[in-house]
This record gives sequence, structure tokens and C-alpha cells, in this order.
Amino acid sequence: MNTPTQTVTVQLPDEAATRRLGAALAGALGPGDVVVLRGDLGAGKTALARATVRALTGDPDEEVPSPTFTLVQVYEGAAGPLVYHYDLYRLEHPDDVLELDLDDALAGGIALIEWPDRMAGWLPRDRLDITLSHTGATARRADLTGQGAWRGRMDSLARRVTS
Repeated sequence: MNTPTQTVTVQLPDEAATRRLGAALAGALGPGDVVVLRGDLGAGKTALARATVRALTGDPDEEVPSPTFTLVQVYEGAAGPLVYHYDLYRLEHPDDVLELDLDDALAGGIALIEWPDRMAGWLPRDRLDITLSHTGATARRADLTGQGAWRGRMDSLARRVTS
């Protein structure tokens, strides 16, 4: 059986647009939500995750380093759940993700996952996939695709991210 999907495309002409997308995305996220970020190196995955984390913590100056070496950073959400920011680029085996508090993130946190393909079969069915791609020197495009239960949330999300 195929999982229904719906895709929304957002043009990101500069980093300010990426920050706005992160803030809009944060307003749509709640406990148990998973957002996976795909794209080539330099496509803006960490910039989008950073903007989303800052909006979720309510602190525009929150230090949000790339978790490339630690694999995960955890933040206190301003209005509730913990925010887990994963960068799985250096993950050696898909099962290693289980040592990174994935169960806690999926149970009641918000998970932002860069390089999700490294976790193979551990991706949850209900998730928001965001694929970032270069469209110019500083411009990007974000394709947001709802998987599983996210499909029913895409109209609301589209209003948030395109207004």
C-alpha cells in the first residue's frame, strides 16, 4: 500500500526567507512530530533546522551548532516538548540511531533529522520530508512533502509557509 503524499514548494531567495520558513514550520510542529531534511552539502539543511529550533525555543539568539560531530543536540522548547536536532551524516550503521534517544524524540519530542537516509528503515511513516536544493548562488527551493498523517496537515502547513 502506498502512503499518500502532498508536496508544497517554497522558494527561498535568501537566508532571511529560510529563517521565515523555519519560524512558520515551528508554528506547525508539536509533540511527536518528525521533520526530515534532505539535500546536498550546503543546501541549507542546518540553516533551516537552526531557524526552526530558535523559533521553537523562543530564543532568536539560541546557540544552535550543527550536530555533525555529536550527532544530536537537544533543546528545551518554549511551549513544551524537547527539540531533538539530529545530523546523521557520520552515522556508521542505521541501528546506531537507537543510541541517540530516538525513542524519546518520537514519543513526545520534536525531531529534526538531517541526512535521514542514514537511518534506513527507522524512519517513522508519519513525517514531514523537506528536500532543499540550490536554485542560484544564494537561492534555494524547499519541497515539503507530507508522509502518512502529515498529508492531512499539508493544507494548513501550506497556508503557514506561503503567506
